[in-house]
Amino acid sequence: MRETAENPSSIARSIAAAIDWSLPYEARRPAVCGSMAVATSQPLAAQAGLEMLRRGGTAADAAVATAAAMTVLEPTTNGIGGDGFVLGIFGGEVVGLNASGRSPARQLRSVFDGQVGMPRRGWGPITVPGAVSGWVALWKRFGKLPFADLLEPARRHAHDGFLVAPRTAELWKRAYPRLAEFPEWKRVFAPEGRAPFAAERVQFPDHAATLALIAESEGNAFYNGALAARIAQAARDGGGFLDAEDLAKHEARWVDPLELPFGSSSMLAIPPNGQGIAALIARGILEAAKANPRFADLSPDCADSVHLGAEAMKLAFRTVHREVGDPKAMRVKSSDLLAPDFLAGLAQEIDLGHARDFNHGPPKTGGTILLCTADREGNMVSLIQSNYEGWGSGVVIPGTGIAMQNRGACFTLEAGHVNEYAPGKLPYHTIIPGMLVKRDANGAAHPHLAFGVMGGYMQPQGQLQVASRIEDHHANPQAALDAPRWQVSSGLTLDVEPGFPQSTLDELTRRGHAVKVASEKSITFGRGQCIERVEHGYVAASDMRGDAQAVVG
Repeated sequence: MRETAENPSSIARSIAAAIDWSLPYEARRPAVCGSMAVATSQPLAAQAGLEMLRRGGTAADAAVATAAAMTVLEPTTNGIGGDGFVLGIFGGEVVGLNASGRSPARQLRSVFDGQVGMPRRGWGPITVPGAVSGWVALWKRFGKLPFADLLEPARRHAHDGFLVAPRTAELWKRAYPRLAEFPEWKRVFAPEGRAPFAAERVQFPDHAATLALIAESEGNAFYNGALAARIAQAARDGGGFLDAEDLAKHEARWVDPLELPFGSSSMLAIPPNGQGIAALIARGILEAAKANPRFADLSPDCADSVHLGAEAMKLAFRTVHREVGDPKAMRVKSSDLLAPDFLAGLAQEIDLGHARDFNHGPPKTGGTILLCTADREGNMVSLIQSNYEGWGSGVVIPGTGIAMQNRGACFTLEAGHVNEYAPGKLPYHTIIPGMLVKRDANGAAHPHLAFGVMGGYMQPQGQLQVASRIEDHHANPQAALDAPRWQVSSGLTLDVEPGFPQSTLDELTRRGHAVKVASEKSITFGRGQCIERVEHGYVAASDMRGDAQAVVG
């Protein structure tokens, strides 16, 4: 049919489909400043959080509202059926929250006998989703507003519809070929038989109804009520082992964050089963390394800095891939992995003139969202949640819009490994929030930086680089996020973004790194968020590698 004024909907659709969403020119934008702030990779979600702050809510309220909205607005990387972690500082109290779930109690190790590795799709890699429990726990302890109010922006966007952001549309398109085989996923997320275009309006009525049930029950419906029953029934129908008892037993767990000196600050991390300790180990190695000048004094774009950072990161990955998993199964304590003598021993393995393969293992992929919030009282939150690989398992619970994570794919089937699959076990986790705090002479904690970099294997690497640029070199948050990044991969491979001096790349190659320069800065090198505390408020930034926005009030 010819597009005419009588068919305005068709005309508008053709305009959106014809837009070239590439960004051929280097854009520069400043960080933003205000007395309260939210930063995440989707503008509408950031505004949901800011709405709660303007209504008198805390950083916790804003974080929950933003997190719930992200499950609707960026379903390509997270969802209601995923896990989450939180670092926060409230009234000077440093807190950590682990909202990751366990493998099904009835799914025995023998289920995977004869397989080379854990499956990535279907019910096999599904673990209990913990994100909703994290929202509730954070709100109950530090929130002020009614829980239902926090989920209302997310419910509204799901019910009324929203326009898909450009980079989200790109991720959606990439995911379609591997997930279209799942009928319920296709019905919910690709009803037109394709991924939606950028700026195309989509609606998720099932998701809206699910959010309403979670809001009304303060999360109980998900673990003990109607939604739990639907998840258990879907598992039975699909040959899975996850049941109502697994869901009912789940709870988010408050934990004491790990802490290590980082310049004049302290860097925090959620303790295992997460890989956040990798960033701390890498920094500890760099502090112990016999480099002259010290790592912190080197230009972050020079060959010495990149070489030392990459070598330390490989050693950190080797350590966590050998030793980190469910804390109940670990052979060593986290404190042992951060002990000065242990870190100094690792540092001695670094050759300042040559790259080495430390058998640190292959990269672990991921698809994740991270958000940061800060309120007028100086409280700050770094929250991360994920379905692991995009939508996760491909399984969507019929009639609910709940896409189930495939976090169990992070288990190994290697006999005797700390992270070997077992029923009722927490898997090694890639997602890590980030935070720096200042300690005064009395040891009291003061807010400094809520931040993080998303993206599987890139997360501790991104944290190390962004935190160093801010703490060691006093870069503003936006510049720290905009800067080019490097990423270690398997063996001697070192991937780098454009922007490093050619002399740096040449010297890294001379030292034995297999340098691969990417065509552009992209999601492959992570998407970061950052809010820095200053005397009367905050400086906030969001990564250009995503559909980003930092908002202030």
